[in-house]
Amino acid sequence: MKEFDFQKLDVYKKAKLFHKQMKSFISETKLERYVKDQLGRASFSVILNIAEGSSRFSKPDRKHFFVVARGSLFECVAVLDEMNDDNLLETVKYETLLSDADELSRMLYSMIANLS
Repeated sequence: MKEFDFQKLDVYKKAKLFHKQMKSFISETKLERYVKDQLGRASFSVILNIAEGSSRFSKPDRKHFFVVARGSLFECVAVLDEMNDDNLLETVKYETLLSDADELSRMLYSMIANLS
């Protein structure tokens, strides 16, 4: 099966897994509609910006999209933090999601730093 180069990236694969986790959290948790929408869009944005950044030829263009992807990931963390404060997440689940987000953030940061 043919794959695009970005589909082979570990950061892309981890972003897809993180988005799946967010979709699962959204479907399992009673959340306001705007929160579901924001979390779903932000986690999907991480994937899309990694893919789009990978298509760019110049370092500044690539870097821009990876920075946006990391920003979207931080949005997800902020939503999870708020949901944790509202006791909508079990502590273990919260810590697992934060750990996964941290790993993804570090990967994106490394990609960004390598393009500076």
